[in-house]
Amino acid sequence: MPLTHITLRAGKPEAYRQAIFDSLHQAMHATFNVPEDNHFATMAECEASHFRYNASYLGVARSDDLVIIQITANNTRSEAQKKALYRQIVERLGRSPGVRPEDVFISLVEVDRANWSLGHGEAQYA
Repeated sequence: MPLTHITLRAGKPEAYRQAIFDSLHQAMHATFNVPEDNHFATMAECEASHFRYNASYLGVARSDDLVIIQITANNTRSEAQKKALYRQIVERLGRSPGVRPEDVFISLVEVDRANWSLGHGEAQYA
């Protein structure tokens, strides 16, 4: 049950933003076995003055089209699944909406299954 937060600079069209949502979910479905109907994601668009990044940290040539993705998920996936997720996200965002691999920044935050309440004040996964 990943929760995804996406941040990018303001100004992209609606179709671009929706393609990011769709491509990310498809990647999580393919690699993390996330159910098709399990969509929980937010997107924040920032003006240039509120969006800071290093354009060359660790030798990666980033542009103003940088997409920052933070995924919070259960700590139940293997290292191989995580690496597959990162590859799938880059590949799918490259196809739609056309994000360069250098402009995909992913942070995976893992939590214990008891750290979720999906409604009714219950810990559904605990």
